[in-house]
Amino acid sequence: MRTLLDFRRPLIVMLHVAFIVVANYLAFWLKFGPVVPPDILGRFVDMLPWLVVIRGLTFIPFRLYEGLWRYVGIYDLRKIIGSVVVSSVIFYMVVYWGLGEDTYPRSIFFIDSLVLITLLGGSRLTRRIYRDVGRHRPGKQVLIYGAGGAGERIVRDMQNNPDYEFEPVGFVDDDATKVGHYIHGVKVLGTRGALAKVMEDTRPDAVLIAIPGIAPGPIREILKALVPFKVPIQTLPNLRDLTSRDVNMSQVRSLSINDLLERAPIGLDPAPLKKMIQGKRVLVTGAGGSIGAELCRQIISFHPSALVLFERHEYGLYTVVNELISENRAWPLHAVIGDVTDRKRVDAVLAEHQPEVIFHAAAHKHVPLMEANPCEAVKNNIIGTQVLAEAAQRHHVHRFILISTDKAVSPSSVMGATKRVAELLMQGIQSANGDAFAGVRFGNVLGSTGSVVPRFLEQIQGGGPVTVTHPEMSRYFMSIPEAVQLVLYAAALAKGGELFVLDMGEPIKIADLARNMIRLSGFVPDEDIAVTFVGRRPGEKLHEALTDTNELIEPSSTPRVMKIQSSYVPDPEHLSVTLRDLEKYSSAGDTRRVIDTLKKVVPTYRPADTPIASVVAPSKPPRSPAV
Repeated sequence: MRTLLDFRRPLIVMLHVAFIVVANYLAFWLKFGPVVPPDILGRFVDMLPWLVVIRGLTFIPFRLYEGLWRYVGIYDLRKIIGSVVVSSVIFYMVVYWGLGEDTYPRSIFFIDSLVLITLLGGSRLTRRIYRDVGRHRPGKQVLIYGAGGAGERIVRDMQNNPDYEFEPVGFVDDDATKVGHYIHGVKVLGTRGALAKVMEDTRPDAVLIAIPGIAPGPIREILKALVPFKVPIQTLPNLRDLTSRDVNMSQVRSLSINDLLERAPIGLDPAPLKKMIQGKRVLVTGAGGSIGAELCRQIISFHPSALVLFERHEYGLYTVVNELISENRAWPLHAVIGDVTDRKRVDAVLAEHQPEVIFHAAAHKHVPLMEANPCEAVKNNIIGTQVLAEAAQRHHVHRFILISTDKAVSPSSVMGATKRVAELLMQGIQSANGDAFAGVRFGNVLGSTGSVVPRFLEQIQGGGPVTVTHPEMSRYFMSIPEAVQLVLYAAALAKGGELFVLDMGEPIKIADLARNMIRLSGFVPDEDIAVTFVGRRPGEKLHEALTDTNELIEPSSTPRVMKIQSSYVPDPEHLSVTLRDLEKYSSAGDTRRVIDTLKKVVPTYRPADTPIASVVAPSKPPRSPAV
């Protein structure tokens, strides 16, 4: 076998020469019958060497002596037809114009071409048929959701590569007109409505969602329909993540929780971000946290002249700085340990680095913990913002962006109320020199520090149960990179005093999120791993909103970034006095007066009086997920 491979090219050339001779003889045989007239046979013998040389040389630029026949396809057939037609035209010109052999039958050119195309194509197709019939099938069947271009290419790649472990068992597609038709021999079995029946009939080992541009909503519906079936679910990258238009099995990956979330629009113009960041000195507070770290990752891609990472937690800062240095060695990074509530430290850092743009992400954000520690929430979220903003004004920072939260809308928690005061502080800053102080409000980001996702993963890995506070509780969710990208675009729009809000899509029930995470981990919710409800925690609301009743939304020039118009803006003098009171009461640890003062400055603040939820320990090891 190895000897044959070493001499593969000469053998292919010899086989092609044999095909050329046989095809030409068969053309004469088909034209004149079994007994070819002697004079015509003489023309055949005289012209055959010319034909062999012309076709043999023409086949070289068409690469007919290359390629693996077991992977033959339409592309190879086009090359065969093209090479035969071109060589036939050249042969015709040589015979009639070069050699003047006007007695050579003209119909032979056409018949010879058809026979040779059949021999060349048929030999290759025979090799592919032998490969497809003879190869060992591993027996794992996959149902493909999406009978479009991506699904077609995936099936073709599966059939062409004997090493892949899956075999397509059928298609499901939302287009009812495709049902009953075949793609590469694989039938479209039904639409989404028939998914359960198709699953029952085919019993696949996996489901592949082959629609690169599919929205999170339909994915959640598909996932819900597949709940009774214990099979892995796989998908393709989003369209903008594909490095080329060619889709193949190597790009298939397991469905993740990020696929169920809204994503930032594709194709946003990066020019506003470059103008805001490129060549500028940028400072990010809370740079060691989830949002702050992602801000740094995206900011550095726009080539600031310097990036200052301000963080009070040593390990978080160490981690993100090392990551950025390893990937962006050419850009100056300054790691600064400090607390935003420390006036002298903040002033010294701004004096030394002279930032032109500040993103203020440092905050206490864990709702139940801040309910138990309201004075600390005020110090960090309000006083820290005030200290940083005042220092930014003194040092002529051109753009200051506060990272806020949907929990600031009609807050029921100390955390939400303190972030609302920080928003009011941004709205109240009026700068005469064109500097822009603004805030950006958005909902939960998936996987951020303190979010439910890491907790759910721990509980799933521990065998459950997964604890949810309330069956109807819902939240807005977006992945960290998507949210931060839109935050940067909102920052680029800021003129001063605005409050922006991100469109986070549709709210998702926490219980549904928990069940989907169990499902994506290969278990069946409420069967392999239980979902239990333990009651709302202090400060939590059932549903969050991105805007208050006294706020109106205006569209902006960036999709899914909107501007808020509020009818409530506190008097600057009154706000200044209130901030002094809050600083005094929080420093003294006077919790009651802190809460009372927050109620006065945020009229919509309604503290929730709910018991602390207990944490249910895992009760049993999980069963192994289905493969």
